[in-house]
Amino acid sequence: MASSSSSQPQPRVCVTGAGGYIASWLVKLLLSSGYTVHATVRNPRDPKNGCLKQQDKAPENLNLLKADMLDYDAVRAAFSGCQGVFHVASPVPIDKMVDKEASKRGCQGVFHVASPVPIDKMVDKEREMMAPTVNGTKNVLKACSATSVQKLIVVSSGAAVTLNPNWPQDKLKDESCWSDKESCKENEIWYAVAKLEAEEMALEYAEKSGLHVVTFCPGAVFGPLLQSDVLNITTKFLRYIIKGGPDTINNKFWPIVDVRDVADALLLLYHKAGSSQRYICSQHQVDIKDLIELMKSMYPHHGYADKLVDVDYKLAMSSDKLKNLGWKARTLEETLQIAWSPMRNRVSSRIRMGNLVGFHISTVCRLLQTECTLLLTCC
Repeated sequence: MASSSSSQPQPRVCVTGAGGYIASWLVKLLLSSGYTVHATVRNPRDPKNGCLKQQDKAPENLNLLKADMLDYDAVRAAFSGCQGVFHVASPVPIDKMVDKEASKRGCQGVFHVASPVPIDKMVDKEREMMAPTVNGTKNVLKACSATSVQKLIVVSSGAAVTLNPNWPQDKLKDESCWSDKESCKENEIWYAVAKLEAEEMALEYAEKSGLHVVTFCPGAVFGPLLQSDVLNITTKFLRYIIKGGPDTINNKFWPIVDVRDVADALLLLYHKAGSSQRYICSQHQVDIKDLIELMKSMYPHHGYADKLVDVDYKLAMSSDKLKNLGWKARTLEETLQIAWSPMRNRVSSRIRMGNLVGFHISTVCRLLQTECTLLLTCC
């Protein structure tokens, strides 16, 4: 990892969507590693971005910039002077994710992992998902060339890898596996379609333009939160399974990775990966039943979700290519402990005791909302 020096200019990179879960941890890592960081966000004044300003070296080395990925001029301005770009910004489906067939069987809802399927069609898939992801990536690619960026790391998703019904069931999916676009369209999995098209476009652009591009496909990302008043989707999911509830969960075989290990992997790829390469990042392969059993062994005094339905589909992926570069990951127990314990101790106990002192009203509303929020996506 690079380090700062008084005799050499600090390396300068841009992270798009810096207020997001993965991106915020990447910004933290880059700052601690001596980088000057241009961090794009939709609204620099949003309280959730305050954690970025509190990181070590942020006062000197963090430039928080307002930029929408659909605004080419803003993207180009954000990249100015940067040697590298980490394109993390991406819309995440916020609809309630349910299983169509399960709903016909009388179930209220089903958690889908890495393959969200809304029971109703997205109101405007072009506006909500396809345009921001695909056109946003197109602007990023053009802006990189226009500003002489040397390297671009594009964060895709395991959803662009795992949804391939033709892949042998007994074989772990590797970087040569791509989700089937037509199947995803047929099942209205627009998140996967958008990630597929954006990733394909980025790799094709690299071949034609000579821009050094690497694409990155993480599994389901768990771990600690930097934002004190925002709950990410996987934390909401852990909260749901540990407390139980009325909805049914698909018992899929699930790829999990720690958010801190994701940040480490992104910086590793920036230094070591060759151009036009694709990398999967997923350390732990576990189904939801086993995940719940592990959580029970760690936190036995909870109710836990007990409505699961087995599905004959596995999302397991191989990260051997990334490990061959030197990537190492935390244990699943450590990830779950860090992901759940602070939320349990800081929030749940205060709610049970009626002690909400020190919490802004917007935070309280978000915390209460998690009791009925049923969301899950891959990254």
